[in-house]
Amino acid sequence: MDPRQLEHIVVKDNDIQSIVMSYLLHNCFDETADSLASTTGINQPVIDRDNLERRKQIMHCILEKKALKAVELTEQLGQDLLEKNKGLHFDLLCLHFVELICDGKSKEALEFAKTSLAPFGMVQKYVGKLEDAIALLAYEDPEKSPMFYLLSSEYRQQVADDLNRTLLEHANQPSYTPMERLLQQVTVTRQYLTEENGKDAFPPFSLKDYVKG
Repeated sequence: MDPRQLEHIVVKDNDIQSIVMSYLLHNCFDETADSLASTTGINQPVIDRDNLERRKQIMHCILEKKALKAVELTEQLGQDLLEKNKGLHFDLLCLHFVELICDGKSKEALEFAKTSLAPFGMVQKYVGKLEDAIALLAYEDPEKSPMFYLLSSEYRQQVADDLNRTLLEHANQPSYTPMERLLQQVTVTRQYLTEENGKDAFPPFSLKDYVKG
């Protein structure tokens, strides 16, 4: 379909509600999903509630600075799950390392780095982040270091989202929501129109600017 025809498509309320519902369940906002269903009358898709609760618990552990507990719960869902996703495993271990540093447990953090993080130093793609993590030990106030991103809530949320997608894939469920795919499509469409009509006619799509109105 020509992207220019998209503006003529009528989007029904049920379609929007279904998209929102899938986003809520994907991100384990089950109570909000239940509220949406009761308010709008929309039917919830059949889902594995047990899997949702497990994913919700794991994501909660990550966001509440209990990375090792998240690793433990993930391995209960699949013993080889993190073995097949070494980058994700490394990120979870880095989060625990950071948690130890933030708790003032520098000696324990150093020992953990030697036993659990050092093996990743043999793989080039992990070296940069590993060096950043270890460098945190040199700062009295890690939050003021150039490696602050490792302590940020945004980084922790990113790891939680990556693990959630991995768990969904492991359960043979879509790892991306229709809402995310729509945003990707909007971005590509805007790029197409910009190339065809010039950058002044269709500036790059920004969700943040769109929400602001």
